[in-house]
Amino acid sequence: MAETLIIPEKATKEEIYQNILPQIKALISDETDRVANQANVAAALKEAFDFFWVGFYMVKNDELVLGPFQGPIACTRIRKGKGVCGTSWEKAQTLVVPDVDAFPGHIACSSASRSEIVVPVMSNGEVIGVLDVDSKELNDFDETDKVYLEKLLESISEYL
Repeated sequence: MAETLIIPEKATKEEIYQNILPQIKALISDETDRVANQANVAAALKEAFDFFWVGFYMVKNDELVLGPFQGPIACTRIRKGKGVCGTSWEKAQTLVVPDVDAFPGHIACSSASRSEIVVPVMSNGEVIGVLDVDSKELNDFDETDKVYLEKLLESISEYL
């Protein structure tokens, strides 16, 4: 597939997800380099939705280490159970945070981030990383984001 993302105009969030998920899978499924794939996934999601920050943290030596991302500079390392990313890793579940200031122990990599969704990347029943998406808007993520980002990661985790 060419490195072009076709995003429908005047579509609902759900329609955009339905349209881009197969494109993302096609984009990365022939590539064996995990870093390149993470970079393209982050770029595709940022382009499709204009999120404030999109990126990966991967588990290395019992902590999350910053991977490819799109957006302003970010925290480099996060311990298990710390912040939204570390909590998502510890619980092995998606966390939707409508207001990051109300999340106990939130790690503020950027004060401009207002809401967040973190989805674990799973392999063989283990969390190998997380996809972190931040917005400048309060309550910007919902069940649609949760469902489709989980579907995306389930369908492409072997390439990440």
